[in-house]
This record gives sequence, structure tokens and C-alpha cells, in this order.
Amino acid sequence: MKRYINILSASLIAMSALFTSCTDYLDKDPDSTVNMDDAFKNFYNFQGYIEEIYNCIPSKQECYWTTSFNWGDDEIMNTEADWHLCHQIDIGNFWAWQAEKTGEDGNYLDGDGADGTGCKPSSDNKFDHRIWPHSWYCIRKCNMGLENLPKLVDATTEERELIEGQLYFFRAWWHFELMQYLGGLPYVDKTLDGTEDLARLSFQECADKAAADFSKAAELLPIDWDDTKVGKETLGKNQIRINKIMALGYLGKCYLWAGSPLMKNGAQIGGAMTYEYDEAYCQKAADALGELLKLVENGETQYGLAEFKYSDIYNHVKASNATSCFTEIFYTTGQSWLMPGSIEAIFRGPVTESNSSNWNASKTWGPKVNGIVEHDNIIHQPTANYVNLYGMANGLPLTDTKSGFSKEQPFKDRDQRFYHDIIFDGFKYINGDITGEGDEEFRYSQLYTGGNVRGALNGSRTGYFTQKLCPHTCNKYDGTYNWNSNLQMYLPYMRLADVYLMYAEACAAIGGAEHASTTYSSLRAVDAINRLRDRAGVGHVGGQTYNSETESFDEAIIDPSYINEKEKFMDEVRRERAVELAFEGFRFCDLQRWLLLTEDPYNKKTSQEFTRLETDDWYTNPNNDPREARVSDWREEEILTRDFAVKHYWFPLKLEDTYISLDFGQNPGW
Repeated sequence: MKRYINILSASLIAMSALFTSCTDYLDKDPDSTVNMDDAFKNFYNFQGYIEEIYNCIPSKQECYWTTSFNWGDDEIMNTEADWHLCHQIDIGNFWAWQAEKTGEDGNYLDGDGADGTGCKPSSDNKFDHRIWPHSWYCIRKCNMGLENLPKLVDATTEERELIEGQLYFFRAWWHFELMQYLGGLPYVDKTLDGTEDLARLSFQECADKAAADFSKAAELLPIDWDDTKVGKETLGKNQIRINKIMALGYLGKCYLWAGSPLMKNGAQIGGAMTYEYDEAYCQKAADALGELLKLVENGETQYGLAEFKYSDIYNHVKASNATSCFTEIFYTTGQSWLMPGSIEAIFRGPVTESNSSNWNASKTWGPKVNGIVEHDNIIHQPTANYVNLYGMANGLPLTDTKSGFSKEQPFKDRDQRFYHDIIFDGFKYINGDITGEGDEEFRYSQLYTGGNVRGALNGSRTGYFTQKLCPHTCNKYDGTYNWNSNLQMYLPYMRLADVYLMYAEACAAIGGAEHASTTYSSLRAVDAINRLRDRAGVGHVGGQTYNSETESFDEAIIDPSYINEKEKFMDEVRRERAVELAFEGFRFCDLQRWLLLTEDPYNKKTSQEFTRLETDDWYTNPNNDPREARVSDWREEEILTRDFAVKHYWFPLKLEDTYISLDFGQNPGW
């Protein structure tokens, strides 16, 4: 099988190594010497051909020494990281996604590979994989594979359908990944000879073609490869194999994106059309996602919501009675570099190297002051405006006067996901013995105004750090990023919670909180949101009062307007999406498709300023919890405003591609 990967790769890479435009990747190679009859004659050879496509899926976190993937209002980086795409987007330089424009490889969309000579599909080096170059290469491979299906003569019906389903899925997936940032493109559904006139389609036209491919994949593929004759040969190792659930998930996502305000109404500023969806597309999205969720909730799949049960939430210690773990969706430790994902990750790429997370994905989340976190002075940090989307335990947003939020005790009674994800003032950052002179003062994070880790260069600019994707014990004293901890990180492209959120949004766009799909009529939009809140122990939409005697929330809703008013409910759907999927790389595209990227307050990034009222000794007392701390002068201050125009709703295309033909035009304004 490996022989055929290498033969085909050598031919295709030789064709594409000297070029970067999409036609260069997609044209057939007239000098190819590959024996196609051998490559495609049986399942194992054909599957070997497809394996390279899996290998091309980039890891958002690990595709460069210090990568960038949160480009919305959710994150800001320290000032030494200004070259990263996160900051370049902040200043409106959307050209920076193209690696040749910056000379840097710091994002997963584009890059020049580990040695500067281009991305390499067969490489086992994580730095060699990016979306742009691999998209065109993999789309070409899918088309070649589909055109050569008649040569698959030595195969069972099951084997043929597995091959065909994977090819249809990947052809759509690579197109869709590009469409999210670049808009409608040519949908290439055949191999090219270089004479074609590649005209751009609208986003919705492109989405229709991708949806047709996802739909075919869903019809052909099994729910679980472990249940197939072929899959039993790799039993227990089929988690990333493309299946029916992945295809349905992306079918729903493709339709929801096509029905979103940006795609229905066109790029514009003002925010007036943010609730105006294309209901026909949303109905298709809801039905695809409803079909998926019905299969899950009927116990017909291998997927489920990972449990949110902790004996120590600050240190992500799973409760003894928990059978799965929310944290392990994103990283694992002490499990021989076990692939993260738990039971919830639906679509993800492969991990090709042990200890790959520690060079340097795990070293970019905490303070660099005194080398508390070692290596490159690059820090991901959440903005205060985004952290304030984490509401209260009763389910209400901080801005609701009935929520119980107090500026005197701002960390008290918050959504449990706040305590899991966010490092706030007084948090015990270092657990182990501290030997360095002067380092003891960093054990408890001083994130108040003027605190010792509040520097813009090597600390937090915002008053917060995050540990959702990487534990705070990745520091030089606790050493979780050392070899013996077996830390493995991976950020899934799609997980089950995302499916619930997309389902809720699609249904809400049609009929509000009470609306359900035709494929799962018993699951309303509000039910989908409350599934996630139940998992995290958070009150339902509209808020619930907490009963201290039963240690549970009463059924009574505090404010039914959150359910009865369509736009108010949609705001809660969007806030839930922000909290549940925080820092997972989705926020930019969400603001973009909601027509909110240009709008106040979503174009601002802020810091949290306040004064401690507790003494330093208060935090060292094990009987005190930092969430109970008292503060004064609680206020937000603006760090920057992103001065975006209509053109910023889409990234600019590469100039060489706009020269392909008169019909392959640049995105407006660029």
C-alpha cells in the first residue's frame, strides 16, 4: 500500500512543486508514469492512494513553531507576536494569510513547509501541511480517484462504497475550507488539462455542489468503520476514517453557512441584516444535522457529549465517577500521547509525531515573565470582551440585571466553563516546588491592574490567560510540557457540541426557540442549547434559580422572553456558541457570516482593569477560593478597534490566480 502512495505522490508532487496557483495543482501531469491499473485495481492499493489525503489535513495548533488560529474578537497576542495573522487581521492586513506576503508560516491556511521549499503531502513533518496548497492537490487526487473507480475491479460492494464515499467527502471538504475565507470559487469536479476557463461561482452555488458531494458520501459511508469487514482489520483505530456522521455534519454546516446572513445578503456594514437568514438553506441544514443528532441520541453511533465532571476543575482533574472527560477533547496527558477527542470529536486529522505538541504549541499560553513558561515569547490570551460572554451559573448573560453578576465579586457564580477555560486573578498557576529566586510571587496569578503578569510584552494584556486547550501546568516548574508527561494536543475541526449549536442556529433562523427539524421533530432549538448547558451544569436559556437544598436548578425560567423573542433567543444561541467553542478557531468565521465582523462591539478588543481588595496572603490560604475574591473599580478598557470595511468580509485571493481568466476575479475591494 505504501508503495502506491509513494509512486503517485512522486508523480503529483513533481508536477506541483514549482507552482502555487490552483490550476498548477489541478492540471493533469501528461508525463506521469504511474501504472493506474495497478494503483486502483483493489481496495488496499486504492486506500493507500487516499491515505495521503488524510495526511494533508493540517493541525491548527502545530503547523508552525508558534501558530495563530483565533482571528475574531476572542483573542489578542502579546506585542512581540505582532507578525502573527491574529494581529495582522486586527490592523486590516488580510493579505497576510498568504505566506509569501509576510515571509512567515505562522498560520494553518498557507505556508512554505519545514524547509522553505513547499508543502509536501506525503511528509510526516507537521510543518509541511496547510490548507491552501493541499486543497488543490487533494481535490485533484479526489477527481482522479473518482474517474478511475471503474478500474476498481477487485473489490466488494462495501470496499467500493468506502473508497467512493471518502473521495466525495474530501472533494467537498477541501473546497469548503477555502470557501469559508475566500468565498465562492470554481468547484472543480474533474481533472483538468489546463485549457479550462475557471470561472468563480457564488458561495451558494459552490455550497450546492459541495453539499451534493457530502450527501453522496453520507449515503455511501458507514457510521463506524469498526462495524465493517474492512474496518475490523484495523479495529479500534478507525476514529479518523471518514464516516456517515462526518458527512452529515459537514452537509449541515455547508447548508447553514450558505443560509447565513453574509451569503444571503452580501457583504455590508451596519449590522442591520444580521438576523436575515435564507430559510430554505437553513431548513436543509437543520434536517441534515437533525438526522445526525437523532442517530447519536438513539445510541446508534460511537459519539456522545464528553462529561463535564471534575473533582478539581482548576487543574482539570476528572471526577472518579466520570467515564469520559471534556478536557480530553483537546489534550491528554499520561496516556502515551493518546489522540485527544474523547467521545466527542467528529472530524480531525492525524497526529504523526509523539511529543509533537511541545514544539511549541504547549508553550504559547502563559506568562513569559522570568521564563515561567519557556521558549518563544509568544502568548495567546483571551480578550476581556470575549471572557465577559461567559455568563452566570444560572444561565443568564452578565448584562442581564437579574443575572446576579456583581462587579465587587466578578468571578463568583459564573458558568462552570469559565472556571475550566479561564485563568483569572488569584488562580494558582504553579503547583510544584519553586526553586528560582523571586519566582514564588508567580505561583498565584497577579492579573489585577499592575499585577506582575500584566505586561503587554511578556504577560497578559487583558487580565486573563486561558487553559482550555493547554493546561496551566505547562510551565517550567510543573513541567507538563516535558517528555514524561506525554502531553498530546489536537484541536478538532468538528465536534458534537458544534453540531448541537449549528442545529439550534438553523432551527432558530426558521422559527425561533421552539422550532425543530423534520428529521428530529422532538428536538427543538432550545433543547439543543440546553443539552450543552446541562452537560456543564449551567442554567437553561432564560435563566434558572439554583436550589441549594437539592444542589440543582429549578425548572422555573426567570425570563421567558429569551425563548419567546426570536432575535433574543438567537443572541443566546450565538453567545452559547462563543462560550462552548471558545478559542477553537471558529469565532472569525462566525462573526463574518453573521455580518458582525465590522460592527461594534465585535470589532473591539478590551482589557479588564480592577484593584484587588484581598491581600496576597488571602490567596495562599487553601480555604479560600479565588472566585470568592473581592475587587473594586471593575471596568473594561479598549486596547484596539479594528477599522474594517466591506472588503474585509472576505480574504483576498492570491494575485496569480486572478490572472487565470477574466472570470476568476479578485474579491471586491482588494
